[in-house]
Amino acid sequence: MSVRSTRLLIAILFALVLSVLLIPIFSSRVFVVMILAAAIGWLIKAAFVRKPSSAAGAANRVDKQTAQQFALNKLFDATMNGMREGLLVVNEDLQVVASNRAAHQLFPFAAARLNSERLTSLTRNTQIYNAFLDAIKTRTEQSGLRVEIAAGRMFDLRVVPLTDVDGLGTHGALGVFFDITRLERLERVRQEFLSNVSHELRTPLTAILAFVETLETGGLDDKENNLRFLEIIRKNASRMHGLIDDILELSAIEAGTVQVTPEEIELRPIVNDVINSVIAKAEARQVAIVNQVDPAVVVYADPRRLEQMLTNLIDNAIKFNREDGRVIIEHSSGERDRIMVADTGDGIPSQHLPRLFERFYRVDRARSRDLGGTGLGLAIVKHLAKAHGGEVTVESKLGEGSLFTIDLPRGDGEASAVSRSENISEPIAGAAHHSLN
Repeated sequence: MSVRSTRLLIAILFALVLSVLLIPIFSSRVFVVMILAAAIGWLIKAAFVRKPSSAAGAANRVDKQTAQQFALNKLFDATMNGMREGLLVVNEDLQVVASNRAAHQLFPFAAARLNSERLTSLTRNTQIYNAFLDAIKTRTEQSGLRVEIAAGRMFDLRVVPLTDVDGLGTHGALGVFFDITRLERLERVRQEFLSNVSHELRTPLTAILAFVETLETGGLDDKENNLRFLEIIRKNASRMHGLIDDILELSAIEAGTVQVTPEEIELRPIVNDVINSVIAKAEARQVAIVNQVDPAVVVYADPRRLEQMLTNLIDNAIKFNREDGRVIIEHSSGERDRIMVADTGDGIPSQHLPRLFERFYRVDRARSRDLGGTGLGLAIVKHLAKAHGGEVTVESKLGEGSLFTIDLPRGDGEASAVSRSENISEPIAGAAHHSLN
């Protein structure tokens, strides 16, 4: 390889390395990395295949070639170790002759001896072995292979042969492992979301169509039942409307298009507004709602979004409470503000708690639908809390009830007021009030 071509290759490699490190789009990174892999392969082939040279003048070129080889080795190491993609180079005997830091993380059991082992010693995955073997035997690129390495990590594997310039001989193969674990996970989430949305919409839509058909075939003349049929249609239409609203709201929050503007606000009036909006449901189920937030408490949050979070939590606490139960809203202050909504319902089995804030996740699907839930309320609360720089958590005991806590950072200004020593328990008019034990 001439000095001029070597310098040109070095410049190309540096440009490609910067492209790999800076390009965030997966498809673009794949294209650039494959070009980079080809360039690295050129270097490796130059090391594997040396053209014979005459003895004349060889001594005068030794120092120059040594310095050039040293620079190439340094560039080779920096290029490979700067890549996020795992890269393996094997010879024609399927023995690893070069690898980068990312590849060492893929095969941790052989990390200390990666560059001297045969491929079969690194992995028992036949897809990986066959991809390298086929690339060497057929002298063609092997691509589009999805392989699983370690627990739950998925990779797109591409292997290119390292051939002579004339293409007659193969001296090994170079494989690039693109981590697609996150893409696979997002694809599963997308499929689950579409499946859940279809299922949630199908149920009320089926009911609407069935009762419309009933009315069309003589139900309108049934004076005893026609109004009941229309009420069922209205109820299911409202359910579909609520579901679509929640989907759009959640999508906007997750996309970051929802504006959250925190400010110092009094918490107690917001809690009272929320309670007034759900008081009819509480009275229907004979559930008492108690606002124990001190009037002096000030929190740092977006008023509208905080009201939205509290509405979802308090509404759930009413739905899944027992008759003559209670919903208690409290506040505690420390390094962060904690707003707590507790109920005296049946509680939630512990195995459901880790997934409770997932979209469409329900502990009791039938009961949730009967009560008008969309399965998205807690997911909305979770994302709104994150948008504030906080989080929402849940604790629950079977037979005792559940406690949901919104944890919010405190503002840069004055600290939120600490509740006074005396407890203020203000029952809302129309709801039964029980003393707290």
